[in-house]
Amino acid sequence: MQQNPVILELTREIRKAVVGKDDIILRVLTAILARGHVLLEDVPGVGKTTLALAFSKALGLRYQRVQFTPDVMPSDLTGYSILNRETGKMEYRPGALLCNLFLADELNRTTSRTQSALLEAMEEGQVTVDGDTYLIPRPFLVIATQNPTGSAGTQLLPNSQMDRFTLRLSMGYPDRAAEIHMIRARQEGNPLEQVKQVIDHMWLERLREETDQVYLSDDVLDYLLRLIEATRRSNVIRQGASPRAALALAAVSRARAYVEGRDYVIPEDVSELFLETIAHRILYTTQVGVDRQENVLTQILTTVKAPKLR
Repeated sequence: MQQNPVILELTREIRKAVVGKDDIILRVLTAILARGHVLLEDVPGVGKTTLALAFSKALGLRYQRVQFTPDVMPSDLTGYSILNRETGKMEYRPGALLCNLFLADELNRTTSRTQSALLEAMEEGQVTVDGDTYLIPRPFLVIATQNPTGSAGTQLLPNSQMDRFTLRLSMGYPDRAAEIHMIRARQEGNPLEQVKQVIDHMWLERLREETDQVYLSDDVLDYLLRLIEATRRSNVIRQGASPRAALALAAVSRARAYVEGRDYVIPEDVSELFLETIAHRILYTTQVGVDRQENVLTQILTTVKAPKLR
């Protein structure tokens, strides 16, 4: 089965601005098709904002960005009500979340109260202001970033909010060839200006609906659940993957199959995205150091046998 030409064109456009990160581009696109949100955990300056902007342009999405600091208030995100002196009535002024693609830059540098305001939007697709509920335009996705190397002045995201992110990714530094290409391209202007719109939000919704229809066989579903259950039985994991994590893994497995041009999920779709989908959702016992945590999940992938499809 050949890859969808729309997928090919989308990745081609985004690669104009994001060089040498094809794998990250495909993973973010997978999360978007799975109706999910993405957490980019990386050092500053590796292209996280450029990545989000390139996706917003190629997908034809309305984009907003907030640089989070301790003084960012929940109302900056949700909006607020203000008195109209002419009518004597309160009128709603939309906040930054009323968009299609929201970039939450350094989300861990704001207060837990402001983080919670984002949580409602991510989970329910709406914001509440003065008792009134306002729907966020669809599609809606969040790309949040946090810097893992610095902790001073930060508010760690609670586990309940980490669980709302479908994938946690790290872009990493570009290789030498990609960095040379990036520097040369900047001499000719901003590469973002070359990114063209491929689809609109209605077309994206159709792609998502097609992704939802990708077939997940009983054998592959059993494999997926055995991986999830292994995180709950491990004696070095204090809190295993939740049912929400299982749903997320199923969704991204379907999306990966769709991106690859298949209408059915294979075990590799599940195993390929297992770490990025699960690692940020579980809690380890104190005997497991930070440097060993990924090894625990890698061991689960090794020991849980994948089915052989007929």
